[in-house]
Amino acid sequence: MKDTIQHLAAAIDDLLTYDLQSIDWDAKSDPNRWSRKEIIGHLIDSAQINLQRFVRCTYEENFKLTYEQVEWVEVQHYQDEDINEILELWRLLNFQIIRVWKNYPANRLGALCDNSKNEITLHTVEFLAHDYVAHLKHHLRQVY
Repeated sequence: MKDTIQHLAAAIDDLLTYDLQSIDWDAKSDPNRWSRKEIIGHLIDSAQINLQRFVRCTYEENFKLTYEQVEWVEVQHYQDEDINEILELWRLLNFQIIRVWKNYPANRLGALCDNSKNEITLHTVEFLAHDYVAHLKHHLRQVY
């Protein structure tokens, strides 16, 4: 888990030390695609859902937690909000995930959670943590 924590901390630092003023946060390459602002909004939604998974996996087994990513971005109107507020929320949520991971009970890293929408697909906390960081990095590459 230590490596995963370091990778997440580095990804946070990379974005927040980037020249954020040089990014066109509102532009969309296509009307049906997310703007960079909405991509960060999606990462906020992902952080919220995954934080719940990580917390609940400390005491629950085999529960299911999913979300509708397109609908969440739309309903929360990230496109209309101030990018600084969006980035601050993203930063704080990810710092909270790091806090949870740093104190994670070693005997619960193998706890299982179902994150699929259809068929049951159980993953360990360790897998979900690694996958969370990979997903975050994938979307950050779309931002800068």
